[in-house]
Amino acid sequence: MTVSGNNSVTHLQISEEEAGQRLDNFLIRHCKGVPKSHIYRILRSGEVRVNSGRVDATYRLCMDDKVRIPPIRIAERPQNEVDEVAKERVDLPIIYEDEAMLVIDKPEGIAVHGGSGVSFGVIEALRRQRPQAKFLELAHRLDRETSGVLLVGKKRLALTALHDMFREHGAGADKRYLVLVKGRWMNTTQHVKLPLHKYLTEGGERRVAVNPEGKASHTIFRLLARWPDMSLLEAQLKTGRTHQIRVHLAHLGFPILGDEKYGDFALNKNLKRDGLKRMALHAWRMAFRHPLTAAPLECIAPLPDSFGGYIAAVDGKKDREFTADNLAEILGNR
Repeated sequence: MTVSGNNSVTHLQISEEEAGQRLDNFLIRHCKGVPKSHIYRILRSGEVRVNSGRVDATYRLCMDDKVRIPPIRIAERPQNEVDEVAKERVDLPIIYEDEAMLVIDKPEGIAVHGGSGVSFGVIEALRRQRPQAKFLELAHRLDRETSGVLLVGKKRLALTALHDMFREHGAGADKRYLVLVKGRWMNTTQHVKLPLHKYLTEGGERRVAVNPEGKASHTIFRLLARWPDMSLLEAQLKTGRTHQIRVHLAHLGFPILGDEKYGDFALNKNLKRDGLKRMALHAWRMAFRHPLTAAPLECIAPLPDSFGGYIAAVDGKKDREFTADNLAEILGNR
């Protein structure tokens, strides 16, 4: 689909690959550069029509549906700016790929999708990396500052199955993260069940906090290593709430090193001088069943140098309860 910046109405016919999406998600994906607030405004006003009638934002599109989109003016980005970003991001590491899906090792510092001030994200990079691919859509999300395992659907049927799997949480994918936190974590294994609530700051920024009125959230933390001033944990998600690991840890008094939203801001400045220039959260392992064949899969993203190098440096100059040389062995045996 092409959305023009002039004052014309756009008429689209939904293809087989596009069928099954919610109308709001379809518009957000295809109307690049248009704020979500504007997308939902034209939906509420009835300016978007499906088969000549008004429908709700949650309507799921069917094959051959005819969608009318009113005139939308999109601010054009300088082409050279996008090209420069693309040159840096097109070679995303592939962990696994078949005809239904692919799994990438997302680097830290890259958004999963363009939008909200980000001109180029993982999905745009993949589409450039695989120009022959007719369909590439995210099965789930990682925060921009988080690295590691990220699943992408190459077929609508596979994507739908992956979405269903992630909704099951504990019964679906087994998602494990590595995380460095401030302080000495004492418990070998700790179940954290604290409800999480989304809210907007006065400046309009999205945040999450522990709140009795929030949604049920469950994370299992396991101690892997401990130093005088920090600890290395494995976090296993049993639910998939926004910023779940980050907020659970911050609430318990063990903020993630380098976390610029919920962390220790004064400490983060010192960490950058000491060599940790990222948030220390890495999606290192995911075990799940293939969305089409149900065959068991396990995908592992190696610990990046930006994370592992800091652990090695700290371990070399402080009292040890764990050696950095054992990290690969410990993770490989889990």
